[in-house]
Amino acid sequence: MRIGHKLILVGGSAAGLLIAGFAYFLLESHERQLLGELESHAHQLSETVKSSTRYDMLLNQRESVHQIISSIGRQDAIDKVRIFNKDGEIILSTDSLDIGHMVDMKAEACYACHEADQPLESVPISRRTRIFSFNGGERMLGIISPIYNEASCWQAPCHAHDERQSVLGVLDVTLPLERIDEEHRASTTRIVAISILVMVAISFVMYWLVRHTVIAPVEQLVKATQRVATGDVQFEVAVGTRDEIGRLAESFNDMTQRLTEAQRQLYQSDKLASIGRLAAGVAHEINNPLTGVLTYSSFLQSRLEGQPEFKADLDVIVRETKRCRDIVAGLLDFSRQSSAARRRLDVNELVHVAAGMVRNQLSLQKTRLILDLQQDLPAVNADPGQLQQVLVNLLVNAGDAMPAEGGVISVQTVSRPEAGAEAAASEWVKVIVKDTGAGISPEDRDKIFEPFFSTKGPKGTGLGLAIAWGIIEDHGGRIDLDSAPGKGSTFFVTLPAANHAPDSSHGSASS
Repeated sequence: MRIGHKLILVGGSAAGLLIAGFAYFLLESHERQLLGELESHAHQLSETVKSSTRYDMLLNQRESVHQIISSIGRQDAIDKVRIFNKDGEIILSTDSLDIGHMVDMKAEACYACHEADQPLESVPISRRTRIFSFNGGERMLGIISPIYNEASCWQAPCHAHDERQSVLGVLDVTLPLERIDEEHRASTTRIVAISILVMVAISFVMYWLVRHTVIAPVEQLVKATQRVATGDVQFEVAVGTRDEIGRLAESFNDMTQRLTEAQRQLYQSDKLASIGRLAAGVAHEINNPLTGVLTYSSFLQSRLEGQPEFKADLDVIVRETKRCRDIVAGLLDFSRQSSAARRRLDVNELVHVAAGMVRNQLSLQKTRLILDLQQDLPAVNADPGQLQQVLVNLLVNAGDAMPAEGGVISVQTVSRPEAGAEAAASEWVKVIVKDTGAGISPEDRDKIFEPFFSTKGPKGTGLGLAIAWGIIEDHGGRIDLDSAPGKGSTFFVTLPAANHAPDSSHGSASS
């Protein structure tokens, strides 16, 4: 069973039980209210009969008493009115066939007074009523009212009652419960119908809520996980709520973004490793012949100084051979055959050294260099030559991206702790190189770190940023780019910090 159906089933069952319990309580309360009203009416009726017949009873006028109770008993709401003497004999009744018969002391009309085998002198009103079935299941409500001995009774000359006798007889009035039962059945039908409608409405509301808040988001997450399982790690889930499922969707999107970045880095690393192996092999194979060509070309160039027509051709050969040698040197750097000699470094010092190396070139390009270096910057474990190569490459690229009228390059160093980290070893040192140049188009940003891709045209080999990316990756860091056409470019070089900060660092400077 699906989770949504389980929630609907559990919620619907709970709502059904609550509604059923409430309906039962309501019906019971309604029936008790109706019976209470009928009991009050029966009690008033009994007292009315006793008051109406009191005078005739004192005069022992049985015929007059019989006419009164017969007249009262002909009402539709009354079944019988009977009077018992102290021995249980029916002396008066609206049904003439009952007169003279003895009543069972254990019968329904007598149990309240005789349940202890002796009459009670005073019976509470709450115990005078009883409900019993009659004539094949028809329910009746009966109420008994004791007729007590009075002074006017035992002092009258017409009566022979003993003064010590407390109860002379009992007035019994029975009322049919047909109207009460019909009204109760009608109320039951209405309440059951309303309960069913309420349960159906609640079920539809629960289905709608569960469908939109649980089932649909969960189905979307399942679909997203299936897409990711097939390799589409860039698939994102729409976040429609801010509850737990919404946070789960945000976590899923964050996971896919991290997977995308990890996949990109893995692909880049694998690609660079393959190209690096190829580059190393090619560089070793062509380096020796290239050296021979350059050597003999330079020798011929010195021998043909008096023949300018040949010397010009040799100058082209020498120049292009040197250019090939530079490309081969770049391939060797890209393959990084030499192991890095890492030690504790102050990144601010390397920034100052790299800035000094390119300052004159940037001045010729009318470009101003600004350094904003954080003091007390943590040290890093890195190869100074390789890290300096990365910084120089980024500064040279930034200078080449400037327009003819020049611009501004800023270098900033900052440190930040890793999220949730407590130790200094989990800090990161970031070098931010920002320029006001032409910027990089979106379609070129994804290829900017690929080998042999260059936005400089013939001026570049396309290996500088690929080598820089490999060096930073080899140091356990990362290099990121934020650029837009016409808004310049910003490179972020992030390196893991060493165990503690360096003893000294450089502050801000500008030139």
